[in-house]
Amino acid sequence: MNAIKMLAVVLIIAGGLALAYGGFSYTKETHQTKIGPIELSVKDTERVNVPLWAGVSAIALGLVLLVIRK
Repeated sequence: MNAIKMLAVVLIIAGGLALAYGGFSYTKETHQTKIGPIELSVKDTERVNVPLWAGVSAIALGLVLLVIRK
């Protein structure tokens, strides 16, 4: 399997996941203060939304790369 086909498969899978889930979330930990042995920290969960057009475009580009053979 050459690099172009592998990229095409990755784009199709990523586009499908973007359509299925609509985005992803991650946890960011920030350290507020440290007083002696006591450390206060805050964990923020943030969500990144992937637009519908980005998922469809990734799938379409992956399919085009699979069809075009070099």
